[in-house]
Amino acid sequence: MNVEQISIFLENKSGRLAEVTSVLSEAGINIRALYLADTADFGILRLIVNETEKARQALKENGFTVEKTRVVAIEVPDRPGGLSSILNTIKDEGINVEYMYAFVEKSGENAIVIFRFDEFEKSVDILQQAGVRILGGEELSAL
Repeated sequence: MNVEQISIFLENKSGRLAEVTSVLSEAGINIRALYLADTADFGILRLIVNETEKARQALKENGFTVEKTRVVAIEVPDRPGGLSSILNTIKDEGINVEYMYAFVEKSGENAIVIFRFDEFEKSVDILQQAGVRILGGEELSAL
């Protein structure tokens, strides 16, 4: 149930994203999901990769500031209302979604949504009780 995400802090200048992907490519790291948010001066690139620690080490060795974070990956029915019902379950329990991003599985039947909640353990318990399928890190990397 534990998925590790790496966050890379980037100067907001041309070529920095290409540098990250080159380092990961050279290390044999496969990116499974990503999310990039930026401001005028810097950006935060959040990645789910097939080998978190290896990616973190390669990036650090190349001068990047990198942190690991626990996130929750859940399977959401890829249909109208699929995400809404899950968000309402979380809302009803008073849990805050700090951020989220999504991708669609190759089968096209479900979407995978990555969440960062303000209360990690409580959110996992609530989602499990609601019958939501939570993916582990190895399962997510294998998609």
